[in-house]
Amino acid sequence: QVPLVESGGGLVQAGGSLRLSCAASGFRFDVMQWYRQAPGKQREPIATITSGGSTNYADSVKGRFTISRDNAKNTVYLQMNSLKPEDTAVYYCNTNPPIRINLNVYWGQGTQVTVSS
Repeated sequence: QVPLVESGGGLVQAGGSLRLSCAASGFRFDVMQWYRQAPGKQREPIATITSGGSTNYADSVKGRFTISRDNAKNTVYLQMNSLKPEDTAVYYCNTNPPIRINLNVYWGQGTQVTVSS
C-alpha cells in the first residue's frame, strides 16, 4: 500500500490554474505539507495545513496557492492559481514529521507541473 499518492499536475499556460491532490492511505495524518522541487534545485516546502485547518505558505506562493483538506477522504489539495513559469516543478506531499520507511524519508512519485510562458 502506497502511503501517499500525488496527482493533478499537468501543462498549463502562465496565469492558469491547477488543483493537485494528495491521497493518504493506511494512516491518518495531522500536519501535511506540499513541497516542490524545480530542476537543479532542492525540494522546498511551500504549504502546510494542520489538523485544525490552520495554514501557512511560502512567500513565493502566498496569495496564489491554497491548501485544503478533506478528512473524510483522507486527502489534501493544493489549488494553484495565477501560475508562473517559475512554479514549474515536481510537487510532492508529506506529513510533518515526514513518513519514514526503514529510517529513510518516504517520498511519493510526485506530480509534474509545467507552466509555459
